[in-house]
Amino acid sequence: MHALGTHLLVELRDCNPTILKSLDEVRDALVSAAKEAKATIVDISFHEFNPFGISGMVVIAESHLSIHTWPEYCYAAVDIFTCGDIIKPEVAAGFLIERFESKNPSVVEMKRGILSHENIKLPHKVDQPELQTV
Repeated sequence: MHALGTHLLVELRDCNPTILKSLDEVRDALVSAAKEAKATIVDISFHEFNPFGISGMVVIAESHLSIHTWPEYCYAAVDIFTCGDIIKPEVAAGFLIERFESKNPSVVEMKRGILSHENIKLPHKVDQPELQTV
């Protein structure tokens, strides 16, 4: 069996709340995690809620990284979805665990788009010069 992608569900508990409530810190952490995993960044979008909490997404050629923070609970929910076998989502997850100073993280891995074609080899991304790393 071959999967189209790997989806990591990352639970970041007991994080540093000061980091979780900073839009600049959260955005920089997700962008940096994508770069650490050698992903190709396509778009970045983040929103800060009042009085606190941040949601954001880094769209990558290989899929996406997303986050929702609850600084009042010292918690962040992160999804890291990557397609193909070149990008290593666990590198991005480890980076974010350290960056948010999570003392109680957990990571659940799911294979997405499981195909029964055993001999199929899928490219990790289409080679397009207009897709550039930010």
